Amino acid sequence: MGPSLAKPHSDVNPWVIAATVMLATFMEVLDTSVANVSLPHIAGNLSASVDESTWVLTSYLVANGIILPMSGFLSLMFGRKRFYMTCVLLFTLSSVACGLAPSLGLLVFFRILQGLGGGALQPISQAILVESFPQEKQGMAMAVYGMGVVVAPIIGPTLGGWITDNYSWRWIFLINIPVGILSLAMTYLMVKDPPYLAERRQKKIRIDYGGIGLLVLGLASFELMLDQGQREDWFSSRMIVTAAVLAVLGLVAVVVWELRQKEPIVDFRMLKDRNFAIATGAMFLLGFVLYSSTAMLPIYLQTLMGYNATTSGEVISPGGIAIILMMPLVGRLVGKVDARWLVIFGLSVSAAGLLQMAHFNLEIDFRTAVIARIVQSVGLAFLFIPINVSAFSSVPKEKTNYATGLVNLARNFGGSSGIALATTMLSRRSQFHQANMVGHLTPLDANYQSTLHGLTQALIQRGSDATQALNQAQAMIYGMVQRQSMMRAFVDVFWLLAMVFLAVVPLVFLMKKVQPHKGPVMAE
Repeated sequence: MGPSLAKPHSDVNPWVIAATVMLATFMEVLDTSVANVSLPHIAGNLSASVDESTWVLTSYLVANGIILPMSGFLSLMFGRKRFYMTCVLLFTLSSVACGLAPSLGLLVFFRILQGLGGGALQPISQAILVESFPQEKQGMAMAVYGMGVVVAPIIGPTLGGWITDNYSWRWIFLINIPVGILSLAMTYLMVKDPPYLAERRQKKIRIDYGGIGLLVLGLASFELMLDQGQREDWFSSRMIVTAAVLAVLGLVAVVVWELRQKEPIVDFRMLKDRNFAIATGAMFLLGFVLYSSTAMLPIYLQTLMGYNATTSGEVISPGGIAIILMMPLVGRLVGKVDARWLVIFGLSVSAAGLLQMAHFNLEIDFRTAVIARIVQSVGLAFLFIPINVSAFSSVPKEKTNYATGLVNLARNFGGSSGIALATTMLSRRSQFHQANMVGHLTPLDANYQSTLHGLTQALIQRGSDATQALNQAQAMIYGMVQRQSMMRAFVDVFWLLAMVFLAVVPLVFLMKKVQPHKGPVMAE
């Protein structure tokens, strides 16, 4: 059954509605990454360790992931506008509480509330936009929406660092207050529920408590495993093993349970549609590469190249500008070109940018890093809208809320999985390369002996005695080995991410061809 797109259900200019729903949604996406660079300041101010402060991130992601797939059901149950405004209010009030939290425990609790309030904003905003714009303008509308959702996690760490350095970490949460108030006022005045939702709410809706319980168990355990895995040395930790077992049991059980329900909390039956299933999988991999590459590049620039937070942000920011410039073009092309070819082009260009990063070394200049990031970002701009065109080409409008929840969940958990795998791979591959290189630092290796002798003589000429010079030379060589092994590990990570995107290309051909404007245009 294909969707019959409704005409805009409001007399309000749809661009005003777009601005309205983007306000809180942008802040919510921003809050997934804005606290990353502030953790040492939070830990010091609240008398906690840096490891303990990571729960500020984990708690938000867990709560966010739990509420995402339930947004469709909850919109149906309470009314989409009412539920959206409730989420914005909860997000805003919990942001105030986070900014005023006197202890780490309370901050983590308020971050859970913030994640619950913010998790539903993305899918509900998408559903509102789909039904607010006429068919011929949805591509451009979703392009504008996509700009906000893609750019927010890119600028989040830079903005968070700047606010923390110049003011206080508390302001990374308090800045949400005016945005939340404005969003509530504009939503109340501008947004209305479509008629079919009002009609559906008149019927009795049974709450799927079993599905909610299994979903919370599975997703919370999975997110906990991903976020804490590397820190706890993965499956050598009893906590991680327990989380992994609970995640598998919970996620398998919730799928089986929901497929047997007439009114499921998450409608997994939608994955029977080939285009929607493949596009959802592609969105998982897109989140995997986007979030992991955005996390890895600043670490590389700051730990190996010596850049500060501001300079590394200047490397990443042009990529966000490239996305902003390219999204309107994609919004126009999506109505004229087969979406599959746009996706293939985006995957290829983004992979090319990642392969450029895989050729980085310890002597690259600022310009080289910026160009690679821009190339990757141009490719990303060609992915979000076309993938969703294919995903939603046969989704009935009454299922749009459920569909947006699943697609957003796929992207978010793809991001969590990507960051977890990238950080683990970076650590393990660095150890691997270091072990290989140290194996050559023996008295029998001519190159090592030549380098050691040259450094020792140079240090002696600068005033060190022979023994001191030898020790200093050995320390310098070991430092070089550490930097080179870490550099090779980054190269391995960037190469893997490029291969992930190239591996998606064959899957695109499994999608059915979508005629331009056949279905609602969605963007993440």
